[in-house]
Amino acid sequence: MTRQIVLDTETTGLEPRQGHRVIELAGVELVNRSLTGQRFHRYLNPDRDIDEGARQVHGISLDFLQDKPRFADIVDDFLDFVADAELVIHNAPFDLAFLAVELERAGRRPSWREVVVDTLVLARERHPGQRNNLDALCKRYGIDNSNRSLHGALLDCELLAAVYLAMTRGQESLLMVDAQRSTSRAGVRRASPLALVAAGEDIEQHDRLLDAIQRESGGGCLWLRDA
Repeated sequence: MTRQIVLDTETTGLEPRQGHRVIELAGVELVNRSLTGQRFHRYLNPDRDIDEGARQVHGISLDFLQDKPRFADIVDDFLDFVADAELVIHNAPFDLAFLAVELERAGRRPSWREVVVDTLVLARERHPGQRNNLDALCKRYGIDNSNRSLHGALLDCELLAAVYLAMTRGQESLLMVDAQRSTSRAGVRRASPLALVAAGEDIEQHDRLLDAIQRESGGGCLWLRDA
């Protein structure tokens, strides 16, 4: 089973080491490239002002956040949700830097897998020289983002999940192979392959066909070269 969490944050500003905080945190779950309906979403009180530039991006006001929990209040629920999952993030260094500082403040450590999929890196590899922000990718892959007038962590997770699945089509067959191997390792009996053996008249017809090919090709029948 491949479990992934598509993750996004909204923040008070751009620099976590300068005291900026996470004010919205969201994730949606994918299992074997399918949305499960499981999601995590919290607004957070940052105990500090929000930069005007950041507020214009996400539209979240400090007044709205006054009665919301702090990161330390929800950290256990968050770590349980992402435990042992592979994270999928657009511009991962930004979100991971904020999460690292928030976890450090709370005295906790990451619980997700070390491998993180950065969809911005994937998009730049597939579409070099083009705009690869979330809105541009939604347009490119035909994903409806008409409800996105401002950034919002949960909506952006849902849109990014659709973009990621569209951008990485073709991996389903690899996942099916992995699933079959996992099923086999789990001890589930699988039907034995059928062995079809030619005999009698079938062999005679086969030999006559090869002889005819040998004559018509002037001795170039590949199936007789090792005979």
